[in-house]
Parts: sequence; C-alpha cells; structure tokens
Amino acid sequence: MGLPIGHLDVEAARRQIDMAREAGVNLIDTADVYSNGLSEEILGQALGQHRDEVLIATKVRGGMGEGPNDAGLSRHHIIEGAEASLRRLGTDHIDLYQVHEWDGQTPLEETMKALDDLVRSGKVRYIGASNYTGWQLMKALWTADRHGTEKFVSQQIYYSLQARDAESELVPVSIDQSLGILVWSPIAGGLLSGKYRRGQDAPEGTRRFEGWSEPPVHDEDRLYDTIDALVEIGDGHGVSAARVALAYTLAKPAVTSLIVGARTEEQLADNLAAADLALSDEEVARLDAVSLEPLRYPHWHQLGASDRTGPATKALLEPHLR
Repeated sequence: MGLPIGHLDVEAARRQIDMAREAGVNLIDTADVYSNGLSEEILGQALGQHRDEVLIATKVRGGMGEGPNDAGLSRHHIIEGAEASLRRLGTDHIDLYQVHEWDGQTPLEETMKALDDLVRSGKVRYIGASNYTGWQLMKALWTADRHGTEKFVSQQIYYSLQARDAESELVPVSIDQSLGILVWSPIAGGLLSGKYRRGQDAPEGTRRFEGWSEPPVHDEDRLYDTIDALVEIGDGHGVSAARVALAYTLAKPAVTSLIVGARTEEQLADNLAAADLALSDEEVARLDAVSLEPLRYPHWHQLGASDRTGPATKALLEPHLR
C-alpha cells in the first residue's frame, strides 16, 4: 500500500501550485501510491479550473490494495490504475503516464500494449518509465518498436550531485534515444540543502531526522566535500546551497525538468529561483570534480578511445577528461 507523502492540504497545495505556475512551471508530477491516492485527489482539487493550463504526470505499478492483481504492470492493473487516477484527479486525460518501476513478472508486450491502448483511447497522451535500468529501458523501447506500440518519451530517475551513477547508463541512453529526463529528489532528499554538515546531527524537522532513508549514502566524505563546495559557491552568489545544486543538475545533458517537493512556500520560492541561476564553467567544473564517481567497466576502458565514442558516451566521459 502507498506510503504517506507530504503534509499539505488542498489550500496549501493550491498556493504552491499558483506560485509554480506564476514562475512558468507547467508540469506537476504525482503517483497513485503517494498517500494511497490522496496526493492525486488533492492535486485535482487544487488545480480546479486551471487543470488544462498544466501537464499532469502520474504513475502506476505500486500496490493499491491487498489482492494479487492490485500491483504490477499487468494489463488489468494498468487499465484499472489509469481509470482510478483519472477519477481522483478529476480529469479526462493524463498527460504523462509513467510505469513506476520494472515488473519482471509481466511480459513487456502486455505492458506496452496496455499503455498503447490508453494512448489510442485518448485517456493518456504520452508514456514514460521510472526507475528502470539501462537494459530494461532499451528492452522496453525495442519491444515497442517490434510491436508497433507507443514508446516511452521520458524516464524519471534519481540524479543529483550526491549520486551521479545515473550517468553510467541512464543519461547516455536518454541522449542516444532522445528521451527526456525528469529528475526526482534533485536535492537528495534535502541532503544538498546546506542543512546537513560534517560532524553534525540531522536538524530537527528534516527528512533524515524523521527517518527518511532515500537516497542511501555510500560515501560520506564525498557527500560532505560536495556540500562544502555547494555552500561556498552559494555564498559567492548570495543564494542557498540547494539553489546551486538544482541549477547544476538542471543544466546536465538530456535533463528536461527537476521535480521538487518543497514543504514550505519559502522553500518552493528558493527552488523555483534555481532556473535563473547560471553557474560559471569553473563552478561547474569544481562541482563535477568534487562529486565525481569512479568509472565502471567498460567505461574506464572506453576512456582511452574517447575521440570516437559519440555524443551519448561523451557526456559520461567528459568530466573524467578534465
């Protein structure tokens, strides 16, 4: 069953949506499992008559009941999930319908055909994937090609200065296959906000203080070195570390949009301002260097032949060539 996500009521959500729309935001992301459908309900009510002024992205795959057919990417669950999301959102179509995670128990042909039928019926405009590996994404694209069904136009992934492992496969495949990237948790669940500092306990009221465990931290020294750099660069611009972290990721190849989930209107205003922050080449290079992860095979072997790797692999290898 879905886990509680967020604490905003309809009126608070409406105020944040109005702020986002005034700043030029035209895509709002949610999922059926967020607070077991309540997030979609609140979004639908908060948008009201402004529904057609934004794109709505939601997701299907997670468990929405206790039965064996209440989860996964079977035709049954996808169709029922879409109908339920439409009711909760109070709309007649979903702009971007995303599969929330890989389902290794359901044939891909079944999943892609169900999604295709939703697009052909007009209930869904576009489809996307979320939290797939590179091979899973390519298999889905190949399956769609083979059967002539709708293809994913985007993938929603975790990608931030805290962990750039998406660069090993997911970013290159997006460049190669012309997919847009939607980034979830670009401030790493608040880790890159500047509130967490080396040798200090998690501040009261933050996600980590309340036990939130995503994303996992595998290298604390690199994390705190990165935070130090973010704070210093932010001080130089007179802005927050969070704003610098967002501006850095937003400028990365294939990144279409960052998904932020601010708790307060002040946080949202700061997040939205990241779109107007331009980092210098030197600042980007510093952040690249401090957060750089070791190349995995075969990428470290391809480093020696980087002159003929093409644009997709170049985006991965370039920081290692500096």
